[in-house]
Amino acid sequence: MSDAGSRPRLKLGGHLLPGLAAVALFAVLAIVFLQASFGEPAGFPEGASITASIGYAMFNVDTDVISETVVSAEGFVVAFVLIAIVLDVAIDGAVFLAKREEDGRIGGVLADGGREIRDTLRGGDD
Repeated sequence: MSDAGSRPRLKLGGHLLPGLAAVALFAVLAIVFLQASFGEPAGFPEGASITASIGYAMFNVDTDVISETVVSAEGFVVAFVLIAIVLDVAIDGAVFLAKREEDGRIGGVLADGGREIRDTLRGGDD
């Protein structure tokens, strides 16, 4: 009895190209990452308040009159605002998907492709 029919066989063809491209991209990124040189970590000054610095930057407070150590936080503000926008969109989407119609059905999602609304607007089934 031969098990030649049950062995896996390599199928050659155009479907191998994406896999080879992924392996090549991994190799390039690995080489770049392994050859990159990173500087010494700098950190922040002793006693610096990052949270206060972000608040001062958001409200454009003159930091010359403040006695505590302030870090340049404009880069932090951009990241902070982008994260706030993404979280706001996520919460709005969750509320939209979770709302209920008058008859108790969950609204906001057209899982039937809009057929029910189309039929209602046209006055019957097609």
